[in-house]
Amino acid sequence: MSGTSETERAQDPADTGSPSPVGRLAATVERLRHEVRAAHLEADGRALIELAKGILVERLGCGPAQAARQLAELAGQARVPQLQLAVEIINQAAHDRLSEVTSTFLAVTAARASDDDSPAVRLRAAESGALAADDTQAVADSLLQHALAPLGAVAVAIWAAAVDGSLSLAGSAGFPADEARRWRYVPPGVATMARRALTERSTQWATALSGTGLPSIGHADRPDGGRVAVPAGSGGRVHGVLEIAWPSPLAPQPPQVVRQVEALAELCSHTLETHVPPGEDREARGTTEVAELVDLVDGLHDPALVLVPYLDDRGRLADFRIRHVNSRFLDPAGRPRGSVQGALLLEAYPMAAGDSELFQCIERVHATGEPFRARRMDLTALVDQVPLSSVADISVSRHGGALLFIWRIEDEAARLASLLQHAQRLGRIGGFEENLLTGETIWNDTLFDLYGRSPSAGPVPLEELSTHTHPDDAVTIGRFLRTVLHHRRPASAAFRLQRPDGVTRHIRMVAEPVLDAEDRLFVVRGAYQDISAQHWTEVALAVTRDQLAHTEQQAHERNRLTLQLQHAIMPPTQAPLRAPGLRVAVRYRPAETEQLVGGDWYDAVVLPSGLVLLCVGDVAGHGIEAATSMVVLRNALRGLAVTGAGPGQLLSWLNAVAHHLTGGVTATAVCGIYDPRRRVLRWARAGHLPPVLVRDADASPLPLIKGILLGAVPEATFEEDEVQLAVHDTLLMFTDGLIERRDRSVEVSLRQLLQAARTTSRTLDHQLDRLLTYSRSDTDDDTCIVGIQVEGTEPGDGAEKPGDEVDGSGGPSADGRRPGPEK
Repeated sequence: MSGTSETERAQDPADTGSPSPVGRLAATVERLRHEVRAAHLEADGRALIELAKGILVERLGCGPAQAARQLAELAGQARVPQLQLAVEIINQAAHDRLSEVTSTFLAVTAARASDDDSPAVRLRAAESGALAADDTQAVADSLLQHALAPLGAVAVAIWAAAVDGSLSLAGSAGFPADEARRWRYVPPGVATMARRALTERSTQWATALSGTGLPSIGHADRPDGGRVAVPAGSGGRVHGVLEIAWPSPLAPQPPQVVRQVEALAELCSHTLETHVPPGEDREARGTTEVAELVDLVDGLHDPALVLVPYLDDRGRLADFRIRHVNSRFLDPAGRPRGSVQGALLLEAYPMAAGDSELFQCIERVHATGEPFRARRMDLTALVDQVPLSSVADISVSRHGGALLFIWRIEDEAARLASLLQHAQRLGRIGGFEENLLTGETIWNDTLFDLYGRSPSAGPVPLEELSTHTHPDDAVTIGRFLRTVLHHRRPASAAFRLQRPDGVTRHIRMVAEPVLDAEDRLFVVRGAYQDISAQHWTEVALAVTRDQLAHTEQQAHERNRLTLQLQHAIMPPTQAPLRAPGLRVAVRYRPAETEQLVGGDWYDAVVLPSGLVLLCVGDVAGHGIEAATSMVVLRNALRGLAVTGAGPGQLLSWLNAVAHHLTGGVTATAVCGIYDPRRRVLRWARAGHLPPVLVRDADASPLPLIKGILLGAVPEATFEEDEVQLAVHDTLLMFTDGLIERRDRSVEVSLRQLLQAARTTSRTLDHQLDRLLTYSRSDTDDDTCIVGIQVEGTEPGDGAEKPGDEVDGSGGPSADGRRPGPEK
């Protein structure tokens, strides 16, 4: 099967076969396309040649035929085509931006194109096509064909900017028809490449459209292609945007290409300036824009001006002319309206170009169509003769080719009066003035509301004030009126106002007398203030203070009773324990605050069998409940110990007491039975930290045997252990208040205690004092520590009778500790 198309077969002379109808049609279409393209090029070239002939006619003063012969002779002498020579003549005569771009571009072009396709010819052909085109679509086709396609561009879009900030596609070339229809309108606020160029009023270059993160026409087909969006404007006003698309990523372009693209955008602005959306009449709109705006301004209640752009000789925006001012207009400098109307804005108000940047804002509105509004602008931004207190709300908007400038001057006196009214309303203040000569009394609306009276009922004169107050306040009202009316001095009074609806309000009233030129009293003015909310707040605060004082007294009494109970169990002074071969010392540190009086307790007593009971415990909680529970457990353990049972059995019985007989309290404890003859300690624990044994220069805790918290379960079994003590051994029994910290675990705190206990001390008392002093506990809990030291005495030496005990720790020291006994 042959791969030759019908079109190729129809155009191949060597093909002896008959061409098909499709081939003939394709050949005819291709031939006509070439003819149309050639006709366009010939028309564009003929327009440029005719323009060059006109320049020669004006410069040489000859006729058209002689100018044509002169052009042909010059082209022959220069050995260049007439079209290229015509462009050079136009460039020399025009001296416009396009000729400057062309000259620069030609100077740096290394490889020239064909004579009929030189950059100068392309740019002038594009200009000719743009100026001759009757619509923006034709301009887009001409720009792409003559100027942009040689630069590698494949599509172009010309956007027209509307007053509301929207963009409409006025013309496009190179984009599919469906894509152009989808992008025919871009609402205000939608971010696109063209929108960014319009808002920032600067050229936007993008290596790839996808890198900007902005959508635009054709982005689905060429997301990685380069893009450039150039504001198209003239006379200081941006009429739209020229957007150009490349098929592949765009490298940074030389300055010559940048200027060429900007020159093309300026060509588009001339077409966009006269662009009218479909359905509008261009001539009708141009003639009625300013007239309608003037009619609108005359109907406004605020001062307003109509501004039109004023261009310099080069067509650039230089100022704005004040075309019209309405009847409400008051010149801030006090000049008549006639002297302002018709003047240039910067001549009438030179300060507008100062630090306020007001003129720049007006320029931006003219260029982009985006309205500008400012609240409370100081009018010194217009003229420096205006008082500093004069401020106004500014509004500038574009309507066609003119601007509407409105300012609303704020009346300072009216603003202060309004502020005073709001302050009186919020503060519940009513004012009055009474003329004593005429009897006329004036009230404001708030005072009528305080009295609960209708304004039609009239004000209440001062002499009738007592009839509207509580009877118990009659003396206060009489003293107040005597001070003001008789002594003629300012006065104030607080009383209860009784309204007709039965509501009583607490009022504070102030008044001052006003004297005339002959020192006679003729006017009294003053104010009422409703202080009912303040009165009832003070009453509530007084009640709260009384309740708080009562509660504090109860708490103080409760803490005092708790301390008394604690001292009754563990008195500040006790006789030292005298057990054979033992030295016992105790330290107790109460809680930092009285509210945290706890349930720590200790006991050491010689039993009838000659054995020594040693124990330390801690009842959960604080206050009188913890103290009374401590008393129950301590005395129960003492009574149970005389049975001769071991420490494990004693704790089992004590658990039953805690669970059933103390209201369900919980506690921890360590209980030990020491045999002086064998120097053996049998001990058990109930959820408490084990004792610490200090021997020579080492300190370590006893094994952590099993034992649950007291009172946690109805019945419990506690494991026992024995430890053989030696002479000079020290056993430390303590509560958790000695080591407990909020920021670390108990194990870490216990290691710190062991490190401190290894330090050698002169005496047992000194060792306990040092441990208590350097304790790092931060829970403000009470602390108890008992030290037992084994001495080298023979059994029976210095032994006391059974029943000797220690349950205190001597008198309190200067730092709050109770020093323990030592033997």
